[in-house]
Amino acid sequence: MDRALVFVYGTLKRDFPNYGLIEDLIRSGDASFVAAARTAARLPLVVGPWGVPFLLPIPGSGQRVSGEIFAVSARGLTRIDDLEGTRRGHYERLPVAVIPSSGGGDEDDVAEAVEAEAYYAHRSYAAEMWRRSGEKGLRVYSEEDALGYVRPKDRLRDTTFLDQIHIFLASGED
Repeated sequence: MDRALVFVYGTLKRDFPNYGLIEDLIRSGDASFVAAARTAARLPLVVGPWGVPFLLPIPGSGQRVSGEIFAVSARGLTRIDDLEGTRRGHYERLPVAVIPSSGGGDEDDVAEAVEAEAYYAHRSYAAEMWRRSGEKGLRVYSEEDALGYVRPKDRLRDTTFLDQIHIFLASGED
């Protein structure tokens, strides 16, 4: 069965708020854990409204981002695409080169990069999100960052996710 490698860096990581979706996919045979990894290139990782993490498609900025790789079936990708709002302009699933962890704990270990896909902030607002963050990115979306995460079911219903992104970008406040 063909599977895509998907690099997750935020709420879909193990023990993070949306990992339940990945667990469902693992139970149904539509996903399996591959390895911890980091991006081969520096990329911005920022936190936006509702504590949502955003990987920004601006190579060479930010840091090498830590996350996890999963092998996911086409059916599984459809479910993750739904969560990430790819058809609604929230995120875009794009290629990313990642370096799987050797397991030795030494981040300087040289391993060969593999091609995967990641969910990046949509290009319609990514550059503004980077400016809004003061052009400072995270290396990892941490458990502390996730404490501020608001699940979609608990968010305001009178505005869309994109509306909230634009309000956040216009506010200039953290």
